[in-house]
Amino acid sequence: MSVNQYHGTTPEAPERFENPGPEPHRTRLADTDPRVAKHAERVAALIFTVSLLASVAAVVGYFLVPLDATLGTLRLSTVVLGTGLGVGMLGIGVAAIYWSKTLMSSAEHVEERHPQRSEDATRDVAATMMLDGVADSGIGRRPLLKGALVGALGLAPLPFLVPLVGNLGEDWDVAKFRHTAWGDVPSGTGGRLPGGGVGRRLAIDPSDTPIRAADVTIGSVFHVIPHGLTEQEDFLEEKAKAVVLLVRMDPRDLKVPADRADWSYDGIVAYSKICTHVGCPVALYEQQTHHLLCPCHQSTFDIADQAKVVFGPAKRPLPQLPITVDDEGYLVARHDFTEPIGPSFWSRER
Repeated sequence: MSVNQYHGTTPEAPERFENPGPEPHRTRLADTDPRVAKHAERVAALIFTVSLLASVAAVVGYFLVPLDATLGTLRLSTVVLGTGLGVGMLGIGVAAIYWSKTLMSSAEHVEERHPQRSEDATRDVAATMMLDGVADSGIGRRPLLKGALVGALGLAPLPFLVPLVGNLGEDWDVAKFRHTAWGDVPSGTGGRLPGGGVGRRLAIDPSDTPIRAADVTIGSVFHVIPHGLTEQEDFLEEKAKAVVLLVRMDPRDLKVPADRADWSYDGIVAYSKICTHVGCPVALYEQQTHHLLCPCHQSTFDIADQAKVVFGPAKRPLPQLPITVDDEGYLVARHDFTEPIGPSFWSRER
């Protein structure tokens, strides 16, 4: 075997092949037929127009669908905004791709590697190629496409900005989170406390069915709201603050401090579902460990030990709702939470 054969070359096979370069340019029909090019321009403009109309529809839907009415209208508002945003942004992307595939230059341009600071002549060539690319895109001689693109891009941010600006006048007083509906007992929603007084009954969410202590078995979990809350005009706002997770465990597993001796009933405890990190709903209960997990950022709370944080970014335990049973055996809240619910910054002064 010769040395050249050992190194993978022979006299008949050169050591280096010449670069074949890009494939031959294939001319598209739109490059040669003005009617096809005009049709492609109209199609791209139509897609931009659909994007534009979707953005407008999202803004109009924001004002037409009230946010303070029923759960159904809230969902409708979300669907209208989401659909408008999605179609608006998708339309811009689809139209831009269609435009580039049918009307912009499809010829390949090769630029050899060069030092970071190339020669002036090479830089002039690169600048010329960029200007040629702008010219090939046809934006200067296609006013319909240019107008449709500017309109779609101009209106696309409105579904983001209009709801934001529209809410600037809202009340941002964080003191409202210091009190929830558990502290109020409208007629027909409460039960008599053992030592006197009335507390609001705990009800299953969303059926609003009051809960008897005897129906809560060890290991069971209930999503709870104040009884009668669904009848209130500000139902959604109050529910967002008052949602509670009810858990029953073996009383021997509970670590109960002296000042909370009467806050639970026979192993039944109730804690706010609103994570003290950023307010996500905490609802993933691990029966064996008695841990409650927030799905957003994995903050973990120990229900057996006053919902203290055992893992994650949350900085304080979940607020506990003091509960007992009334004279009919229904679970009732002794009073409201003794601390603000939700993220820790809500408990600070403004």
